[in-house]
Amino acid sequence: MQKVPALLDEVQWLIENRDASFLLTGSSTRKLKRGQGNLLGGRAWRFEMGPLSVLEVDGFDLEAAMVSGMLPPHYLSPDPLMDLRGYVSDYLKEEIAAEALTQNIPAFAEFLKVAAITNSELLNYTNVAREAGVSAKVVRSYFQILEDTLLGFRLQPWTKSRTRRMIQTEKFYFFDVGLANYLARRKPALGSTEFGKSFEHFLLLEILSYKRYKEPDLDVRYWRTSTGLEVDLVLGSMDAAIEVKATSKAHGGHAMALRALLEEGRVKHPLVVTLESTPRTLEAGIEVLPWRLFLDRLWAGDLQ
Repeated sequence: MQKVPALLDEVQWLIENRDASFLLTGSSTRKLKRGQGNLLGGRAWRFEMGPLSVLEVDGFDLEAAMVSGMLPPHYLSPDPLMDLRGYVSDYLKEEIAAEALTQNIPAFAEFLKVAAITNSELLNYTNVAREAGVSAKVVRSYFQILEDTLLGFRLQPWTKSRTRRMIQTEKFYFFDVGLANYLARRKPALGSTEFGKSFEHFLLLEILSYKRYKEPDLDVRYWRTSTGLEVDLVLGSMDAAIEVKATSKAHGGHAMALRALLEEGRVKHPLVVTLESTPRTLEAGIEVLPWRLFLDRLWAGDLQ
């Protein structure tokens, strides 16, 4: 399997071959702006690093990764839950309280739990606010804090359709599947609904790793109609449409939303990504791919 490019090697090459100043930082844009940092707008090459990719791990254990996540110290830890507990505690203490991003740390801690429970769902500030016990306005500011401190991101919807009314609402995801499950107090077991959601989250993060290292301009969205038909992920201009199913035997029902999407026009690679061991084809040219084979093809550039 192809390996992820060594990002630090690329940075070293840039330092040696370009007459420029470089800023290597884990700080958020919010913190840099508040400290009058120079963001080098228009004069900097931007590189992002995320959690580990499967391609960087020997002997990868999918079920274990749903609990530990893919941050290196947590994935390699003999007690990842203890490490995650400390990670969250340090985040609240060092990043949130010390930077005075909010004065109400208990409310923010409760918000983290609710945000994790609703991870991957349509973003509804009113519902989250009701569960967290704060106003919708405060919840909006809390989600912005998560983005500014690089703990989460929004997934935009696909909005173009000739014949269907499309959902316009964003989704929110945490940047690490283990962190989301820890905050939501989930221990997803294979075959459970929680495992299915985590599997989808995990594959989205793998796609974002590919985007980060290979295709920075790749557009990643989800497709959902007002009637509830949904395709989990759309890459590029319908280069690939992906349904993620944590099943060992996909059937035609798993591809119902993909068939509806195909009615809209050409999709280059309609895919159902599963836990199956061998690839095969359903009706209408929809491919069923084992998740490891899907990642192989993704990194090889075969899904463009």
